[in-house]
Amino acid sequence: MKFKLFLFAAPALALYGGFFLLPAVQGLRYATTDWDGYSATFDDVGLSNLTAVVSNDDLFRNALTNNLKFLLVVVLGQTALALLLAVLLAVPTKGSRFLRGLFFLPTVLSSVSVAFIWKFVYDPNFGLINTVLDTVGLGSWKSAFLGNEGTAIFWVAVAQIWFHAGQMMIIYIAGINQIPPELYEAATTDGAGRWQQFRHVTWPMVAPATTLVIAYTTLQSFKAFDLILGLAGNPPRSGLDVLATRIYTTFANSQLGYAAAESIVFMAAIALVTYLQNRAARMAHA
Repeated sequence: MKFKLFLFAAPALALYGGFFLLPAVQGLRYATTDWDGYSATFDDVGLSNLTAVVSNDDLFRNALTNNLKFLLVVVLGQTALALLLAVLLAVPTKGSRFLRGLFFLPTVLSSVSVAFIWKFVYDPNFGLINTVLDTVGLGSWKSAFLGNEGTAIFWVAVAQIWFHAGQMMIIYIAGINQIPPELYEAATTDGAGRWQQFRHVTWPMVAPATTLVIAYTTLQSFKAFDLILGLAGNPPRSGLDVLATRIYTTFANSQLGYAAAESIVFMAAIALVTYLQNRAARMAHA
């Protein structure tokens, strides 16, 4: 019986081993070499690549800082917006169903399509936002958006929130619909208002959904490679360079060994951030 179960799982195990485990092990090996990705031979350099990434790489440090800024804005903004939309649209009516579909629509678009849409919105000369500001007499508020090195990453974060908030809204609606209506009836009997019902009933009961949304949003934030390349071009400027684009640029510069070392630090950063977020989510719902 056990052998039959093994045979049943063997194709999946073979694919997982071939496409995930083997490349991961190879990545660890290449991180200790100076391989350029093309040559037949390479030299071992020990841990010097990892040491350089952690201690002596200003470009990688800048990308990490940008990624953390992007992550913070997207996680907070996307989670809050998704929860707000879910609370407002949880009751199934014709209007709420239409709005759910409308807010979910950006999720089915490709990252390249979203990048083109927001390039039009952010264009400093002919973009939607600056045109509207001019029309309503607020031309002094016009901005270069993606052309501003200090704030460009935040404008990309806004595009990312627009892209995926509807998807997270669906998760929250599923969580809210699982809450027993008796809890709201008891809260109403005790004189609780809408905010108190949200604070003491909805928020604690959607804790599993919140954990899922935060974890998924974090991964999305670290994987926003194609959206950033679509908005910023390749290679992106310093203000829009994140870890994924930094690794890609290093690889494109024929430094595969060093790119592998950057990937290891990248994975460690994702694991650390995810762990801290899970701890914070448990404390917030305790």
